[in-house]
Amino acid sequence: MSAEGARGAGPDDGFAVVTEGLTRRFGKRVAVDHLSLRVRKGELYGFLGPNGAGKSTTLRMLCGILEPSEGTGSVLGIDIRREPERIKALIGYMSQRFSLYDDLTVVENLTFYARVYMVPRALRAERIAQMIQLADLGGRERQQAGALSGGYRQRLALTCALVHAPRLIFLDEPTAGVDPVSRRTFWAVIRHLADEGTTIVVTTHYMDEAELCDTLGFIYQGQLIAQGSPAIIKTETFRKPVVEVDAADLRRAAALLQDWDAVEEVLRVSTRLRVVLAQDHTAAADVAAYLRRQGVEVRWAHDVEPSVEDLFVSFVDKERKARVREQLRALGPA
Repeated sequence: MSAEGARGAGPDDGFAVVTEGLTRRFGKRVAVDHLSLRVRKGELYGFLGPNGAGKSTTLRMLCGILEPSEGTGSVLGIDIRREPERIKALIGYMSQRFSLYDDLTVVENLTFYARVYMVPRALRAERIAQMIQLADLGGRERQQAGALSGGYRQRLALTCALVHAPRLIFLDEPTAGVDPVSRRTFWAVIRHLADEGTTIVVTTHYMDEAELCDTLGFIYQGQLIAQGSPAIIKTETFRKPVVEVDAADLRRAAALLQDWDAVEEVLRVSTRLRVVLAQDHTAAADVAAYLRRQGVEVRWAHDVEPSVEDLFVSFVDKERKARVREQLRALGPA
């Protein structure tokens, strides 16, 4: 850690990130709309949202790269408007286009970033060795970055962002385009860092990754529409039953369920249907009875726990429908 980081960056209030009304406009377009966030120190915070929701723009403001149009924010107790350069020195940031130098080796890339982050010369060799061990890059120290597979490149990029031992790391879709095995390995590293006390804010499109986070924030059109631990969101915020169904004719069953008012969403998963119900008093037995009345043979229907993907799709769909209703009301009677 840099000498500045060792001295501390602000009051110990339990939060690594705090924003109030954080807003960013690009011309007339509002990319981030009065966002209020709280990220606790030492937690793994997953930031979820569809493309264009404002995730990357939010991270760029928190990293001191982009100035907010409105609102306030602090990172590690430092004001993001007044001291953005100080924030940059204390955090790690891995963007979707993190720059590795393909003609440099693994060790040379790590050495370059250690110098950029002003890691003291006496500590560089030790820190680089720690990063190689953390990312399981042993035996590849002299290999050029351009010759590494996608998974190893992502791990090298992560260690380059970690070489100065930041207390807070921002990761913007770090595993996009990486194979499933490499994604799992990458997330094992992230989870280890969080368990050791590093605060991590990560954006992702992969719902299985979101399940690994301590806290989730759902953002849509620049606004935070839900926030909490996966367990709390499932039990307290998301009150819609989810049912899995196995039927003889899945295609017909899906078509019938999609036309039923009691159903919000139907998704085919392998040889079964996953059904999100619109009403909390409807259950698996009701779904099976409805299909059987329509002449569909139902082998079984079970109530199941909602997944993060169920939550994500439901929250976004609910917000989208609400905005459409607002727009129609604004137009007035035809």
